[in-house]
Amino acid sequence: MSRFLSERFSNIEPYTPGEQPKVSNLIKLNTNESPFPPSPKVIEALNNEELSKLNLYSDPDTKEVIDAIAKTFGVSSNQILMGNGSDEILAFAFQAFCDKVNEPCFADITYGFYPVFCELYGLEPEIIPLKDDLSIGIKDYIGKNKPIFIANPNAPTGLALSLTDIEKILESNKDSVVLIDEAYVDFGAESAVSLVDKYDNLIVSRTFSKSRNLAGARIGFAISTPELIADMCKMKFSFNPYNLNRLSIIAGKESVLDTEYFNRCISEIISNREYTVNELTKRGFTIPDSKANFIFAKHNTLSGEEYFNELRKRNIVVRYFSKERIKDYVRITIGSIEQMKALIEATDEILKG
Repeated sequence: MSRFLSERFSNIEPYTPGEQPKVSNLIKLNTNESPFPPSPKVIEALNNEELSKLNLYSDPDTKEVIDAIAKTFGVSSNQILMGNGSDEILAFAFQAFCDKVNEPCFADITYGFYPVFCELYGLEPEIIPLKDDLSIGIKDYIGKNKPIFIANPNAPTGLALSLTDIEKILESNKDSVVLIDEAYVDFGAESAVSLVDKYDNLIVSRTFSKSRNLAGARIGFAISTPELIADMCKMKFSFNPYNLNRLSIIAGKESVLDTEYFNRCISEIISNREYTVNELTKRGFTIPDSKANFIFAKHNTLSGEEYFNELRKRNIVVRYFSKERIKDYVRITIGSIEQMKALIEATDEILKG
């Protein structure tokens, strides 16, 4: 840290991204990326003609991809805002709707960027513990009357709330924004997009990084009321008007329109998840009912850190969290069936000692 850094940022603990190792022959199951390439229509559209236009600014209104999303989700174009990944959408929401009067609240074990944004913007959040089974306690969010941020399915547990439970939270906090972060919703949970026209305090954030196989393109979006979208647009145009590059706009449009490829990839990941859960459960692991493209696994005799380290010795990388409540778990991204079979084989070696 230099002597020039503003004192207000001196104690911030930045978000720690998942490791991106540069090792060949590594099975990488630590950052919840898709094991599949982008839609063939995306690859076809990113041609030399489009590459030759990189000397030009991108469309600040991101109209092409917004129109495609609006058509797919059955909403109006003025109900959508694009972000440089859903992280930027979250940043806009924290900026627009949280302050010293409206301090946010969220779970103690959830997406790691929420507390970072609070530190960055000088907020003091209310941290609400998960229940003993690592699920979100609905009663804990009833009548909070402050901005609420919920990842659904939650990370790193993979557990999801029903729409009925989400409605209970919305109904009891009508004067506060409720953001449902649906980064993983396509893998088996219920989306709250259907509630957007019913509740004027609801924002749903989504990403192309997981189910759309475009983590490297950095595309996220929000669906909400036109009024809340306008509020977040004010943040965007005060910070980074050209937040999506030309190629990401094209990739996003083509990806969201290719429903056949999307459905095929999702089905395969869900199938691979069920295979992995079944095999690990046979071997003494406890795994919450994940509705995401990852699982959260704890063994009855093997510590989380030991399992993580032993897998790493065998060229398999998963995610380990040292936080006290979850230190016995590892988070395992669901990859191809070949990758998951390799994980099971390595696990057998580890358990044999």
